[in-house]
Amino acid sequence: MSEFHLTRRSVLTLVSMASLAPALPALAQSRPLVTVYKDPSCGCCGAWVKHIAAAGFPTAVQETADMTALKARLGVPMTLASCHTAKVGSYLLEGHVPAAALEKLLTENPDAMGLAVPGMPVGSPGMEVAGTPPERYDVLLFAKDRPPRPYMRFNGGAEIQ
Repeated sequence: MSEFHLTRRSVLTLVSMASLAPALPALAQSRPLVTVYKDPSCGCCGAWVKHIAAAGFPTAVQETADMTALKARLGVPMTLASCHTAKVGSYLLEGHVPAAALEKLLTENPDAMGLAVPGMPVGSPGMEVAGTPPERYDVLLFAKDRPPRPYMRFNGGAEIQ
């Protein structure tokens, strides 16, 4: 049988964590709902939803087998396509967009349709592969009336300044 030792540090850690617990539901309520559209058989999409939820965003998942038609209806350019699409207020998120990019988008509120991470870069949220180094990738800001432009750059989940 193992012994349990309560240290001052562990007590302080527990107290500080307990003090944050009441704030978590309020944080989720103060953030907009992220509605994610995904294919029912896609596992990486579910991992991305967990990433967004862990950042404090409330989520709702809508499964559809016809993602191509959904993307066309929403106006996602096919050149930016990835596996899932999300709506957050008036914005779209295409693919494995990190929560930090979503937070910046909502803070800056640019005139755009949304953000995209085309393809499925290894190491992006939901695309982590144990033992495989993460890729560098751009999060692109896209709009109807102008070409997409780099908005943020990441190496895996870490922003590159």
